[in-house]
This record gives sequence, structure tokens and C-alpha cells, in this order.
Amino acid sequence: MIGNGICRNLITGAAGFLGSHLVDRLMISGEKVICLDNYLTGREDNLSKWSHSSNFQLIHHDVTKPINCDVDRIWHLACPASPTHYQSNPIQTSRTIFLGTYNMLELARKLKARILFASSSEIYGDPEVHPQSESYRGSVNTSGIRSCYEEGKRIAETLCSDYQRMYDTEVRLMRIFNTYGPRMLPNDGRVISNFIVQGLNGRPLTIYGNGKQTRSFCYVDDLIDGMILLMNGDYSYPMNFGNPQEFTICELACLIRDLINPKLDLIYEPLPSDDPLRRKPLISLAKEQLNWIPRVSLEKGLLSTIDWFRDFLEECPYQSD
Repeated sequence: MIGNGICRNLITGAAGFLGSHLVDRLMISGEKVICLDNYLTGREDNLSKWSHSSNFQLIHHDVTKPINCDVDRIWHLACPASPTHYQSNPIQTSRTIFLGTYNMLELARKLKARILFASSSEIYGDPEVHPQSESYRGSVNTSGIRSCYEEGKRIAETLCSDYQRMYDTEVRLMRIFNTYGPRMLPNDGRVISNFIVQGLNGRPLTIYGNGKQTRSFCYVDDLIDGMILLMNGDYSYPMNFGNPQEFTICELACLIRDLINPKLDLIYEPLPSDDPLRRKPLISLAKEQLNWIPRVSLEKGLLSTIDWFRDFLEECPYQSD
């Protein structure tokens, strides 16, 4: 830490959805933040409010290349998280996850810094166990269209664990389930942003499959609370973070339609390949170790997200298609 006790943080993927919310929280706390992003899916506007702060630094950098900087903590979030983006160049996705994680672990080892790796519920694949606990080893199609991300996150967790065993690197492993909120990209292909953008543009909401598949949706503020608690805590093994309240995609579509325009139609398209049918976290470990539970209801979180998208699409209508 700096002499006055201010913690020096490095955040990869800082201009993205989760990264920018984390930057806000750390900056408000008075910490020093160095942000890395190559703007593949991140937006510099997400961080513009901090550009004149002496505690803030933004570096255009690709995490597949090493970097040297003096920090106490590394928050490694860099990687496209939506299927639309990570499937558009699956080889680059695999490279980003593996090399990016390797480079950040090497930096953590050299600096003796603590590192938090943002893993994903995708490591469970199309789960045969429901709900999913951290002990479940997953059911992943290693050659499917989602495997670049799923297997990428799995090997990255392995790297983190091996650095912990071999070098005593302080690692925190966060398995993130579906998260939503302001600053999601309108074209990222995730179900909540898809429904909201379609609804605000007066178009039918597109449901893939029969709509009976389920997800559990965590508001971004709750997720960032958990991320900070995990980094500050002593637990060094994988931990689930998500909202255990489970909804079908049809239920979600109807809720968003009712919040935007109850007269909108619902249409159905074929389910994409390898799309998991059920996804719900067991979060008893986070409750026991960190006293963390999500507090924002789906309706409250959706209202906030819809308001943000409405303003964003008015400013950038070309991104709404």
C-alpha cells in the first residue's frame, strides 16, 4: 500500500460492465485505481467521470501481453462475457482468458499482490446437478460453440490454483452467475439486454426455445458487494455469487414487457446450440464465509436497468439495432 494507507488496485477489463462499476466503488472509497482495457467490449465513457482524479489512471492495453505496474491488488475481469461477443472470435477468447490470466498471475507473483479472478457459472456447462454448488465439477461440451469461454474459465481457475500451490500467490476465485444492470451493451446478446432493447424499440421480445429454461439474475450492485467482500476476505477457494431466485425465460420476458409496454408481442425462435436449460447457484458458502446475500429484487433492478437503457438509446440510437 501507499504510505498513507491507500490501496493500489489494478483492474483488467475496467471499462466494461462489471469493471466500471468496480472502479466506481473503489474510487468512491478513496483508493488508487489503474485501469486496463483494450475496448473490445468496454466503453471509455464508462470511466470518464474519473479522468481528472489523481487516483485514477487508464491504460489502453491487451491483457494477452504482459505489463508491469506497482499495485497491491489485481482484479482480473478482462474477457467478453456475452455469447455473441466471445463466440465471434473463439480462438481470441481462449487466448484472452488463458494468456490474460497467466500474465496477471505472473504479475501477482512478482509483486506478492492478491489477485481476484472473475470466473463464471459457465464452468458448470449444461449442469446435470441442480442447483449448482462449488463442489459440482460441471458438464461441459469441450468442442461446442460455448467451449472457448467455458473451458477458458476452467483452465484459468486451474492456473490460479496452481499459482496458489506453487508460489503461495493469494488468489480469490469468484464464480459469477447471470448479472445485469446499467452499462450492459445493447448488442451483447444476453437475455435481459435483448428484451429491454427490443421492448424500448417497440419490437416483439424474442424468446429462444420454449422459454421454460431457467436463469437466476443478480443485480450488479449486489455482485460488486460480493466481489469486494471476497477480495477482502480470507477464503481462497472457488465461491459462487448470484441470486438464487430462479425464473423461466418466459417469466422474465413477461415481467420486462409489463414494465415497458404490456402490449408488446412475444415471439419464439430455435434454442441456440449448447444453451444450458437450468442455471441456479447455491450461495450458502458466500453466506457462511462473507455474510453475503443479494438484496435487490429482480423488479427493482430491472426498473433501474430499463431507465439506464432508455437514456442510453436516446443518446446513441444507432446502437439499438
